[in-house]
This record gives sequence, structure tokens and C-alpha cells, in this order.
Amino acid sequence: MKGSSDEKLKNDLKELIIAECDLDITADEIGDDDTLFGSDSPIGLDSVDALQISIAVQNKYGVVITDSKVLRRVMKTINTFADYIQPE
Repeated sequence: MKGSSDEKLKNDLKELIIAECDLDITADEIGDDDTLFGSDSPIGLDSVDALQISIAVQNKYGVVITDSKVLRRVMKTINTFADYIQPE
């Protein structure tokens, strides 16, 4: 199953982001297509958050993302992130 179709994976990613970035929101407040980083993001993550999230994803899913440009593309939204972790 492609990651963006896997509701459990997407919810797990939202919970991971909330925990790692110490956000005071619920998973329901992060839309699957909401931009995660930058000024147009409802949650406004930054590069330090990206590093924390990438380490947590590496530990939980065994997925390593070392290139910052790839990281920004992969973590654009919950759907793009889920598709990268679980391509099919």
C-alpha cells in the first residue's frame, strides 16, 4: 500500500512530528496536504525540526535521509513523507 493511502502511517508520522518538535497540537490539526515547513505552513517547522524528525524517522523506520534538499522535498507534506517511507 502506498504511504499516502495508509491512514495509520500518516497518523504515526503526525504523532512523531508533534512529539519530536514539542508541538501543542493534535494530529487532527495537521492536514495530509498541509505544507510542513516555511512561512506558509500552519505548523511552521524549521531546519532544527527537520533534523529532529529525520533522526526519529531513521530510528523508527530505518529510513535515512542525509541530503537536505531531498529532506525538504520528502517532508513537504504528510502525504509526500508517507510515500517516501512506504512507496508501495
